[in-house]
Amino acid sequence: MLIPKKVKFRKWQTGRSLKKTTKARDTRGIKLAFGSYGLKSESQARIKSTHIESARKVISRTLTKTGKYWVRIFPDRPFTAKAAEVGMGKGKGDPQGYCFDVLPGRIIFEVDGAEEKVAHEALRKAGSKLPVKTRIISRAHNQ
Repeated sequence: MLIPKKVKFRKWQTGRSLKKTTKARDTRGIKLAFGSYGLKSESQARIKSTHIESARKVISRTLTKTGKYWVRIFPDRPFTAKAAEVGMGKGKGDPQGYCFDVLPGRIIFEVDGAEEKVAHEALRKAGSKLPVKTRIISRAHNQ
């Protein structure tokens, strides 16, 4: 699983949640940089490192040795949780893992060196593992 080597702060503040009415889109990481095909986010969510790892495994397994893939996001935001059946109050929970805030338009995975059908299948399977709506894009078709 992906985790940072060192963090400046153990716990982050929650931050603002994006309402469905806001038109906030990502401005960085929105174009294909490495591969011919990519998995682009269509909605906003926090993707945990476990989600990224399960999607990465699916892509790796589907592509076999023919293709190469890139993970374009890295989970560096710690998230906390309180234990089950614990009352309210008495402070914030302990850090449980790391996540990445994904905004619409961000490319999550890229694939190259595989046939179009194989690449589409790999990215489709990976998209089903993530808590965001996704779309498969390619260099051939305009992004």
